[in-house]
Amino acid sequence: MIGVYVPGSSLLHRLPAGVKFVALAAAVITMSLVVRTPVGAAVAVGSAVATFLLAWVPPRLVWAQIRGATWMVALLFALQWMLSDWQRAAVVCSILLASVCLAAVVTLTTRTADILAALNRALSPLARFGVRTDLIAMAFALTIRSIPLIAEVFTQVDEARRARGLRPGPRILFAPAILATLNTADGFADTLAARGLD
Repeated sequence: MIGVYVPGSSLLHRLPAGVKFVALAAAVITMSLVVRTPVGAAVAVGSAVATFLLAWVPPRLVWAQIRGATWMVALLFALQWMLSDWQRAAVVCSILLASVCLAAVVTLTTRTADILAALNRALSPLARFGVRTDLIAMAFALTIRSIPLIAEVFTQVDEARRARGLRPGPRILFAPAILATLNTADGFADTLAARGLD
């Protein structure tokens, strides 16, 4: 799966998983509330990409994380431009791309076991009311891990489109990508059910 943990000794690797999750949520919320201009959008994307450097992630892994997302962002940009204007499109797409980059950094610098442990600790008060916090933590962890995976699905669909000589378009890209994503989700569900996590 794209976005698996990459061992390292950077500052981001050493940060606790809980701190990284809080920082990720705060960054995404802040970008959504503050970024209103193309200049601010460019700063948001630049800052998010810079976190890869802070984590000492090899460039090939950086490209593997964001190349699939670029197609989603490009299609969303075209749609937003048609519905509003290019400035609004730039802001929306930049926030999306920056969020994908930040989520990818978290998955690259955090072990899955640490993610689950942090979520379990955060949700532990709910256990008093009979809530299965371990299942909620698993769902959150799968969601974070799946962001880069879905981006990779779009990349694979686009590569298949180019191999067949088809022109890019929403129907050609989105329909196969959505079906592939649903198949992946079914695979996740089967795997979890096989391990007794219903």
